[in-house]
Amino acid sequence: MSYQDTIDYLYSRLPLFSRIGAAAIKADLHNTIAICDFLDQPQQKFKTIHVAGTNGKGSTSHMLAAILQQAGYKTGLYTSPHLYDFRERIKVNGEMCSKEFVISFTNKMKPFIEKVEPSFFEITVGMAFDYFAKENVDIAIIETGLGGRLDSTNVIQPILSIITNIGWDHMALLGNTLTHIAQEKAGIIKKEVPVVICETIPESKNVFLDKSKLMQAPIYFAEDYLTLTSFENNWDSAQFEFHQPQFQYLSSPLFTETFKFVCDLPGKYQYKNLKGVLVAAQLLSSMGWNLNAGSIFQALQSIKKTTGLMGRWECLHKNPHIVLDVAHNEHGIHALLEQLQTIDFKQLHIVTGMVKDKDVDAVLSLLPSNALYYFTQSHIPRALPVNELMAKANQHHLIGTSFANVNIAIKSALEKASSHDLILVMGSVFLVAEVDRTIF
Repeated sequence: MSYQDTIDYLYSRLPLFSRIGAAAIKADLHNTIAICDFLDQPQQKFKTIHVAGTNGKGSTSHMLAAILQQAGYKTGLYTSPHLYDFRERIKVNGEMCSKEFVISFTNKMKPFIEKVEPSFFEITVGMAFDYFAKENVDIAIIETGLGGRLDSTNVIQPILSIITNIGWDHMALLGNTLTHIAQEKAGIIKKEVPVVICETIPESKNVFLDKSKLMQAPIYFAEDYLTLTSFENNWDSAQFEFHQPQFQYLSSPLFTETFKFVCDLPGKYQYKNLKGVLVAAQLLSSMGWNLNAGSIFQALQSIKKTTGLMGRWECLHKNPHIVLDVAHNEHGIHALLEQLQTIDFKQLHIVTGMVKDKDVDAVLSLLPSNALYYFTQSHIPRALPVNELMAKANQHHLIGTSFANVNIAIKSALEKASSHDLILVMGSVFLVAEVDRTIF
């Protein structure tokens, strides 16, 4: 098979969450365990860091990968979903796995696939593990898909676990209360493996404390160690300043009591992810990983260039600014609104499309009524039809026009916008993935 034939086979043969939703999820680890058995336990052949959470786990994973890569370690990175190229999911030192590897792995797995019928995500997890083992990485950052306890990635024995936050998302799969969702995410906490919690809420803190106590896992709430003291945004990057009053309580502190640095992920909301990453870096240092403040700050200044991260407050165009952000749930929208308060612009134009299994009304209820709206949809079966999105938006006093696809919507916004306006594209990872970067 050619590479395109291989990708078509994977998409068509395997249940894919982005296309069909919950029906693609296998609510146990049996298939993943069978895949790892078939591949001779590749996940045991390299060290890992496991990252879960409702929002921010992609940014957190890329930050950690950049830091470890900058320090000279051969670093694997597994994330999902991808935006443009399937191989974005599986990288080593910022480079996507080869097309030849995807072809050979799929050919090798074909008899297994036909017999066991795993999901798309289960196979891609096995593919990542196999690639990282073959590449002999020093360490790999492994991002969960959904949840944690029954997530396909939860067959690893990491040296460190990180949970970014808990919010409302995928309730049909993870539970209808924040406590239930936290319990699912806490499933990545392993026996005697340190866990860092980037952000807590009352519903989650005791869940994490109880699980860490049960697993005898040292737990670090990042908010106990770091406080954001100042933030300066200049669209393409931002300067963060943190106060670290309890740095003496970390066994290997790398930062002084107050420190500042520039990060090329300029969303103010990133400060919560950064807290967890900076505590994690100091824990890794205490474990013997050769990290120092200088290389960490250098890494955080060029995360996008180092790892290829896209879609997190990503400025695609200036005068007017076009910004892409994959925020798509209640927690993510709150963070996005906080970011909007840190920048100056004249008129806000929002290009948006959503998927139908999200709490669309909860998101729409948060969006500003004084923005101009351009409603559209991505081209996947899970997409909420644009006419339904418009009808729901009108109920929340959000008025705009509908468009056949995101690129036509952005062009229309550009025609109406002045040079001091902001065009924000948000609402779905899959919508952002359809933005044609060659045009804008």
